[in-house]
Amino acid sequence: MSAAADQSNFPTMIIPRGTEIRVNQHGQLSIKTPGNLVIQNSGLYSELESTNGSIRIEENVTVEAVSIRAAQACFIQGTVTAWKVRARRITLEDRAKAFIMLQESESLELSKTSRLVGNFANEKELFLMMGKFTAQLKELPGSVDMTAPTPLAESVRPPQAISGAHPAPPRDEAAEHLRAAQTLLEREVARTDLAPAEGEALREVLYALRERNIPRIANVYRDAFSEVKAPSEALRQALEHLDRYFRR
Repeated sequence: MSAAADQSNFPTMIIPRGTEIRVNQHGQLSIKTPGNLVIQNSGLYSELESTNGSIRIEENVTVEAVSIRAAQACFIQGTVTAWKVRARRITLEDRAKAFIMLQESESLELSKTSRLVGNFANEKELFLMMGKFTAQLKELPGSVDMTAPTPLAESVRPPQAISGAHPAPPRDEAAEHLRAAQTLLEREVARTDLAPAEGEALREVLYALRERNIPRIANVYRDAFSEVKAPSEALRQALEHLDRYFRR
């Protein structure tokens, strides 16, 4: 057989212009691409990101990643273990398994045969849940096998602030403004009368609030709120809370 015939048996790999591929100090691969990203090989990743398109994890593929981000949708057919998944829509197809600690999405679609574990909206929810079950967490074994029929959860040590009987610290007044603004925006982004550009602008502020990315919030929140042509009373209150936070 000719060399050309041999090569025809192998798929062609195309790396779109603008794609960034890096390996961190732990040997984990990071892929950031402007278009759609399809993962057909199992592996350990630091970050997977599609800045304009969607990400698909194909069947029989096992992916472990710190962060998965997609501008549109994240389709999971195989098995995914991730600290955070952020996409406009997250879809678990037949027999898919997802172990996601923090997820940010407008819609979450599960097939009847798929399985989702985790699914906290932010770190606060996660810490509060761990705080309620401190005793049970300390009894868990220290080994992990996510593919075993009865997986053993990794031993987790909750932060000192939520363990034992230590009194909770006083609530910071400035942080309360951020929490109030986030709560109001969680309701506002669900409004059906928002134009696409208005909803996208508010979601950008909401994502930054969830991550407590203070510089990002400061840079975008005023322009984002100005995008809304008919702001509700709740939106005005959210803007007031953010103004108070940054005026302190």
